[in-house]
Amino acid sequence: MKKSKELNIKITHQEATLIFSALAKRPFEEVFELIGKLNFQITEQSSKEV
Repeated sequence: MKKSKELNIKITHQEATLIFSALAKRPFEEVFELIGKLNFQITEQSSKEV
């Protein structure tokens, strides 16, 4: 499988919440890796801001 290019996207906290809400409506096996990756990045960035 060809490796996908990573993207850096800036969104607000409110937009992130909306994305998580939308993903939560999808079957877990389709989105759990994406939710984990997003959550990791948000946590990592939040800890740097403190």
